[in-house]
Amino acid sequence: MPEQQNDRPSAIQGEEAALTPRVVLADANSFYASCEKVFDPSLEGRPVVVLSNNDGCVVARNREAKQLGIANGTPWFKIRDQATHDGVVARSSNYELYASLSQRMMGVMARFLPNQEIYSIDECFMTSIWNDQRTGQICRDLHDAVLRSTGIPVSVGVAPTKTLAKVANHWAKTHPSIDGVTLWDQIEAEYGDRALASVPIDQVWGVGHKLTRKLMSMGIVTALDLRDADPVLIRRRFSVMVQRTALELRGTACIEDGADANKGIRTDQILCSRMFSHPVEGYTSLAQALSIYAQKACHRLHRQHSLCSKVKVFCSTSPYAPQQFSAISRTVDLEDPSDDPLVISRAASQAIKGHVDPHAHYIRAGVVLLELSDARSFQTLEGLDAARDTHELGDILEAASQRFGPFRVGVGYGGIRGRGRHDDDAGATWSMNRRILSPRSTTRWDEMAVAYAR
Repeated sequence: MPEQQNDRPSAIQGEEAALTPRVVLADANSFYASCEKVFDPSLEGRPVVVLSNNDGCVVARNREAKQLGIANGTPWFKIRDQATHDGVVARSSNYELYASLSQRMMGVMARFLPNQEIYSIDECFMTSIWNDQRTGQICRDLHDAVLRSTGIPVSVGVAPTKTLAKVANHWAKTHPSIDGVTLWDQIEAEYGDRALASVPIDQVWGVGHKLTRKLMSMGIVTALDLRDADPVLIRRRFSVMVQRTALELRGTACIEDGADANKGIRTDQILCSRMFSHPVEGYTSLAQALSIYAQKACHRLHRQHSLCSKVKVFCSTSPYAPQQFSAISRTVDLEDPSDDPLVISRAASQAIKGHVDPHAHYIRAGVVLLELSDARSFQTLEGLDAARDTHELGDILEAASQRFGPFRVGVGYGGIRGRGRHDDDAGATWSMNRRILSPRSTTRWDEMAVAYAR
């Protein structure tokens, strides 16, 4: 791992401050694919794609792979032969490596600007109170320090609002000549309305596929159209969130900071779902999988000090399989809000009892914890207390996982682990396959990169 440098912006006393703070968005370029290149220099200049669970679909591509026309979501088996002929290198999703490099990258960026809000694994918002010249210099220093310290290239966008910072950041990614840093004020001064007119409405932050169709039916096909639309009409036809997006495109900051993605706090639901490496048949195998997924969800529930009141489970066969499609979706109301792994795992397994088609080949299952509440502030009438984890099983499982790794101990099948490089997953035939997994160089002693002096 390249040694992190003690890079800090130079002295800022006496510098002219901006009249209003600026939003700074730093976003890694093709993050998953860039992580794969950090410890494998042979990938430099080659097209690289990262695949989803069980090496199913393309979920990330570097610039060279995009130039070949490979789209996200493309099933790998459909393009494998042509991609191999074109020199494309495929890798399984290496979640441990990506999380580790993300943490290092965020740590470097936090040294340059305050109010860091980690929005996702590869991007964060920060704040600059300095003028454009000073802000631009700090962002260029940040860009260089992250690349030097972690090997990850980043793009930086600076603007009065988060939505415009997203636009500026995308501009930085698509215009390599500006060295990865773009200030919205400079774009607007040079290009005027043409800048927002070049952004399709479906690429505006917060506008999804459903909203895109509705907006286009109103003649709103670019970011410029949304900016110039009547915000009152937008709120009436859509929602306050879309109205805020329109106002942000006008330069009015109105999107509040969200929860830090690194803390992983969820306020609505906690989901754990997977595709099986092999189809699963019968209640017993499905119940094993759901028990494991419930324990994984409980781990996150326990870590954020929450309770859940409902447990939802779902299973389905492949919609493309020759046999008839089969799906299960069941929701169980717990007697009392709980964080007990035994209670929640039992509820998940019992939810599908009597509803499993014995002849169906299920390829996917998941557990969702719903109606979350804060365990530390939960209050109710006497005798109606939450079903808390009084035996502290959650703490025991967490301590064992921290010391010995996942699947060393668990409830039922959750304590049976795989072997070799798959010892961080359940030892079941349906456990996730990652056949082309790169070394986890920052988290596994036996997989650390080795450098040779010649």
